[in-house]
Amino acid sequence: MGRAAVLLVSCCLLLGLWSCGDQTNRAVSGQILRRGLAGEPSTVDPAAAADNFSFQLLQDLYEGLTIESATGQVLPGVASSWEVDQTGTEYTFHLRDGARWSNGKPVRAQEFIFAWKRVLDPTRGSQVSDDLRPIEGAPEIIAGRLPPNELGAYAPRDNVLVVKLARPAPYLPQLLTHSATFPVYSEVSARSHSPESWVSNGPYVLTRWLPGTRVELGRNSNYWDRENVRIARVEYEIASDQNSQFAQYRAGQIDVTDIVPANAIPWINAEHPKELVVAPFLATAYFGLNLSAPNFATNLQLRKALAMAIDRKRIAAAQGFGQPPAYGFVPPGTWNYNPQNWEWSSLGDVDRIAEAKRLYLDAGYTFARPLRIRLLFNANTAIKQTAILIAAMWKSVLGIETELTEEEYRVFLQSRRDKTKWEVARLGWTADFNDASNFLDTFRENSPNNDAGYANRTFDSLLDEAARATDPEVRKHLLEAAERVMLNDYPILPLYFFVSKRLVKPYVQGVQPNPLDRLTSKTLSISAH
Repeated sequence: MGRAAVLLVSCCLLLGLWSCGDQTNRAVSGQILRRGLAGEPSTVDPAAAADNFSFQLLQDLYEGLTIESATGQVLPGVASSWEVDQTGTEYTFHLRDGARWSNGKPVRAQEFIFAWKRVLDPTRGSQVSDDLRPIEGAPEIIAGRLPPNELGAYAPRDNVLVVKLARPAPYLPQLLTHSATFPVYSEVSARSHSPESWVSNGPYVLTRWLPGTRVELGRNSNYWDRENVRIARVEYEIASDQNSQFAQYRAGQIDVTDIVPANAIPWINAEHPKELVVAPFLATAYFGLNLSAPNFATNLQLRKALAMAIDRKRIAAAQGFGQPPAYGFVPPGTWNYNPQNWEWSSLGDVDRIAEAKRLYLDAGYTFARPLRIRLLFNANTAIKQTAILIAAMWKSVLGIETELTEEEYRVFLQSRRDKTKWEVARLGWTADFNDASNFLDTFRENSPNNDAGYANRTFDSLLDEAARATDPEVRKHLLEAAERVMLNDYPILPLYFFVSKRLVKPYVQGVQPNPLDRLTSKTLSISAH
C-alpha cells in the first residue's frame, strides 16, 4: 500500500463515515454527481410531468427556448435571441444553429409547436396546460372550444418561432424555462423510458432507469453548450425516506440531498453547518377539500372550522427549518404582489379555537356526532408527521375522526384524481414562474390542477380581467381580489410556505438560492479542493 493510500485510510478511520475517502476519490475523478431524489418520477414526458421529481429530471434532459442561471436569471437557451413587438404580444425567437437533439438532428421551431399542442390538447388532460394560457388561443383549446391547430404560434422557418399572446405577459421568457414548454422530438420518445429510444435536447441523456432505485444520466455529446457541462454523469438516487437519504449522504453515497430530516439539525449544526443549505422559495403546502363530498359541498362553516382549528405556527415549527405559516395561498416574495391572508389570521389561539368550535356546532356536528373524514397523502416522513399532528388538532379541538391514508407517490398521483377516495388531500404547489397568476390559475374551474373542484365565476372573472390588464398595478389589485374571493370560500387549507433544504458536500460547487428552487446539474461542478 502506497504512502498516499495509508494516509487516506488513516484519515477515514479518524473521521468516520462523513465521506473523507469518498471526497478524495470524487474530487480526483470529478465525473459523477450523485443526487438524492425524494420520490419516484412519474414520467419523463414534458406534457405529462406535474411533479417536482419528474421536473428535476426534465430540466437535465431537455432545454427550452430560455434557461435559468443558478440564481434564477433568465438566459438564452435553444433560442440565441428574441425580440418582442411594441404591443408586447408578439415574440420572435431565433433558434441557435448549434441546437441539436441527442441523435444529432437539428432542433426545429416546429418541434416546440408540436410539443405545446400536445400539452394543450384536452384529450390528453395535461396537468401543466395552464402554463401555456398566455399564448393566443390556448385557453379556448384547453376548454375544448378550439382545436390545437388554432394555437397562436407558427414557424416561418426551421430556426424562427413566432409566438402570439392574447395579451402582454412580461414573465414569458421565464415561463419558457419550465418543462411544460420544452420541445419534443417524437411521441414515441416522449412516452418511453427506454434509453435506446430516448431522444432529448438538454445537457444530459437518459442512460438507465432502475424503478424505485436510481435514474442515470450521461452527458449529451450533441448538446450545443456541452463544453460548459462539467459533470459527465449524474445519478439520481431515489430515497423518499428522509432519514435514509441522510444516512446515504453521511456514508458518502449521495453528494447532494433534496430533503433533510429535522431531527438531524442539531447534529449538522454542531458538526458540519456549512453543508446545510436552506433558502425560501415560491411554494405552498396545503390541504385540498373535496368539494364534491356531501360534508363539504355546501357547508362553508364546516370548511372554515377545519381551517381555524389548525395551529399553523405549531405546524410550521414542527418542520424545523423556519418555514413561515400560511394563512393565504400566494407566497411572500412573489413578483408585484401583496400576500393575502384570512381575516382571522391575527387572532390569538384562545379566540381562534373558540370560533372554530362555534362554527363546527353551527355546521351541525358535535363531539358526540363527529365529522368523519379520510385524509390522503403521499408516503413521506415529514408529510405523515404533519398529517398526524393536524388530525390530532382536529380531534382535540372539534372531535373529528380522521382516517389517514398513505400511498406511494405514483399511486397517490392517481388517487388524488379519484374523489371517491378522500375528503381531504395533502397537496403542494411550486411556482412554475414567478407570478401570482401561476398560483391562482390552479383554482380556475377548468384547471387540471383544481383537485378540490372549486368553481366560482367571480374568481374566474377577476383572473380573466387581470390577464387583460396592461397596468401592472391594476393587475396586482385584481389578482389580490381574486385570492381573497377564493380564500373566503375555503376550498383549501394553506398550511405553510416552503423553504428548500439540502445537504451539499464541500466538493460540490454551484449550489445557489433560487426563487423557484431549481438546481440544474449543468450549473454544478466537482472541485478538487
